[in-house]
Amino acid sequence: MDSRLLWVFASAVCLLLPLPVRSLSGQTYPLTDEGGLGRVFDGIGGLSGGGATSRLLVNYAEPYRSQILDYLFKPNFGASLHILKVEIGGDAQTTDGTEPSHMHYENDENYFRGYEWWLMKEAKKRNPNITLIALPWAFPGWVGRGKNWPYDFPDVTAAYVVNWILGAKTYHDLDIQYIGIWNERNFDSTYIKLLRYTLDKAGLASVRIVASDNLWEPITTSLTLDPELSSAVDVIGAHYPGTTTVPQALKTQKKLWSSEDYSTFNDEVGGGCWARILNQNYVNGQMTATISWNLVASYYEELPFGRDGLMTAQEPWSGNYVVESPIWITAHTTQFTQPGWTYLQTVGHLSQGGSYVALTDGYGNLTVVIETMTHDHSVCIRPPLPPFNVTSQNATFQLKGSFASIKELQVWRSHFDFKAKKHSLFEKLTPVKLIDGSFTLNLAEDEVYTLTTVRTGRKGSFPDPPPSARFPKTYKDDFDIRNPPFSEAPNFADQTGVFEYYINLTDPGPHAFTMRQVVTQRPVTWAADSDQTVTVIGDYRWQNMMVSCDVFMENVKSGGVFVAARVDKGGQSIRSAKGVFFWVFANGSYRVTNDLAGKTVLAEGVSGTGAFDWYNLSLFVQGQSAFGVLDGRQLWKITGVSSPKNGWAAIGTGSFELAQFDNFNVLAE
Repeated sequence: MDSRLLWVFASAVCLLLPLPVRSLSGQTYPLTDEGGLGRVFDGIGGLSGGGATSRLLVNYAEPYRSQILDYLFKPNFGASLHILKVEIGGDAQTTDGTEPSHMHYENDENYFRGYEWWLMKEAKKRNPNITLIALPWAFPGWVGRGKNWPYDFPDVTAAYVVNWILGAKTYHDLDIQYIGIWNERNFDSTYIKLLRYTLDKAGLASVRIVASDNLWEPITTSLTLDPELSSAVDVIGAHYPGTTTVPQALKTQKKLWSSEDYSTFNDEVGGGCWARILNQNYVNGQMTATISWNLVASYYEELPFGRDGLMTAQEPWSGNYVVESPIWITAHTTQFTQPGWTYLQTVGHLSQGGSYVALTDGYGNLTVVIETMTHDHSVCIRPPLPPFNVTSQNATFQLKGSFASIKELQVWRSHFDFKAKKHSLFEKLTPVKLIDGSFTLNLAEDEVYTLTTVRTGRKGSFPDPPPSARFPKTYKDDFDIRNPPFSEAPNFADQTGVFEYYINLTDPGPHAFTMRQVVTQRPVTWAADSDQTVTVIGDYRWQNMMVSCDVFMENVKSGGVFVAARVDKGGQSIRSAKGVFFWVFANGSYRVTNDLAGKTVLAEGVSGTGAFDWYNLSLFVQGQSAFGVLDGRQLWKITGVSSPKNGWAAIGTGSFELAQFDNFNVLAE
């Protein structure tokens, strides 16, 4: 038996109140259903997208890819997530990259692009009861009809979203249960009502709406003033609520969710952040679901918010992945509860800091989760965390009502030891024997406990994955895949535009299979897409390299393509990316620039290039020197390239235009 668990007789009768009362061992906290129950629990989840956060996951070889998925979704194994929320791709930059739309153009529909379909099916394969939620962060340009706003033509936007939901069912047998509505600026009540009407008309009355999937206000006030809007919205979702809600939201009697939360570096402090908000989102804010952005950090770490996932899987070339502390913090709740369980009303804060929640399935099972995370060891990326104190304490819990007869509880504990830097995560301890319905814990700082009647908990494991390794210094891709499993080539991370496998049906020659940039109009998005399309690949630490690719422009008047080295920015910072960019244009010219925007010109001249012909571009960068080769002929050479000193390789186009790429090759020192 663990010496830090103290089982004692309760020395006094506890008052039937959610507030603690004094006992000989410290404070006593009643756990009872005698006064009724709290809100219904909707689950803990992860978010893939917003944007392109699972990009590298699909490129893992087996068995490592399945192992990662098991840690995320397999019941009673790892995180055992109850909810998977995915992005409805909109061809736009939405934080760490772009995800392809099912409708690039108004007359185009394809429900096999991207990887979210695959991810949802893998999650359902492991947990058939997982809740599926979808949210569009951005939209193809045609939806906005020339404006960077998706709701001026609400019928167009509603049809676009409903088509995706219908496609999920028709082509993948996936039932989407919730659809989110979000925009960085505001919400649109007309659109929400029309979406509800369009869903119902399409036979999707069971699909519920989460709004505004951003802020508590002004949606909550609008719901109280507009009965039609209120009947359309089932869940009020907030992003990064800081564990609090607003009184008006509680008055609506709607489900309240933290529909995007966490977004914190996944070290032990990140695990502490996650532990604190999983409990306190309900204790402080009555939120019955919490969804982590993001599900798995499976994108290049140097992109914005690197490693802000529940676990890390950013090296498909090596097979290495890391099961981070948030996985096991999640398990403290998910392995011992299910959506449909109910919170007790007797939840709250511990007298010396920390919090506790308790849930029941209504059939005699009880799960109690306790956290004592200190301030500095539980700071999330947002919002700012006000000061608070946590100290070690004894806490007695008195079970009453239908739980009074419980004689034994299973015990699981995580302990963060930041001084010794030795952390024990999700360890099974000796069960606690209750005496007169009471048990006492000696709670240290920075701990998480689960005490439960559920006996199926398990800390799953696999043999260690391969060791971490840098991206290969020599990398080639000829894109010659007749039936690719995914629409995007491995390891390329689109930052503006969408680069997809393409088959030239009219060209049976050496360029029959290529990669094509397909976005021809600026998307509707809150993020800062660049004016050029670009996809990056490789090792951000690369300095000296050769980047070569065959290119094919399809825009006669203004076509332009590039290869690049040392690209230093991506994600929502892509507009300000610098590097060495070697451009050729359909008007017969070339240009070398020090930035993606093309404002800093290092060299320019005549190339003789035109549209609808193939050319080979090769860029060589060594120290402060660089030169470019077109079809085997050196076209230019420059010196004095002092910055940036390192970055990714990249290819792209001069605008939102069709262009093809083939025989990509990079050789780095």
